[in-house]
Amino acid sequence: MKKDVTETMAFKSEDMRRENIRHIVRLVDNALKERGYNSVNQLAGYLISNDPAYISSHQNARSIIQNVERYEIIEEMVRAYLESIEK
Repeated sequence: MKKDVTETMAFKSEDMRRENIRHIVRLVDNALKERGYNSVNQLAGYLISNDPAYISSHQNARSIIQNVERYEIIEEMVRAYLESIEK
């Protein structure tokens, strides 16, 4: 079956934004774990204090996480948590 190329596709920027945040947190999580840090403690420290020193510069993680606002990361984490307990 051929796809109708004249059909208008809906652009879902919110979905892309959320996936970008998840991707960034996964990258930072991996970088912290590679350095031997407890990623939950380090991420929580950063999100609470806004001190980037909580995030290792390994694999450019510190710069990467600062590309997203802290409140957006917190919102996405709360959303993911609530979705997980609703199941």
